[in-house]
Amino acid sequence: MDTYDILLYGSYLLIIIGAVVSILMPLLKSLDNPKSLMKTVFGIVGIVVLFFIAYSVSSNEVLPKFEADPFNLTPQGSQFVGGMLITTYILAIIALVGIVFTEFNKAIK
Repeated sequence: MDTYDILLYGSYLLIIIGAVVSILMPLLKSLDNPKSLMKTVFGIVGIVVLFFIAYSVSSNEVLPKFEADPFNLTPQGSQFVGGMLITTYILAIIALVGIVFTEFNKAIK
């Protein structure tokens, strides 16, 4: 096993630990106020609905060069990746519009 492999597995472990802590700590903190969990639930449900809309819109077309080794991409995998990309694009556009709106709102006030 090479040094790069060890560092790569270490970074995977740190990413997993960071994801678990970033999800669990706010949940533990919000147990004091259960009403605050509803905002989180609505946000997660909204993102899931957005993903399923993007998944249904995305194509399952796979080019022949991606069907063979080393990619072995299936139509379902292609549609999943397309849905994730469309979801990411939509969320990025929403974030940018929110940033611009916030700055204009601060400039007016």
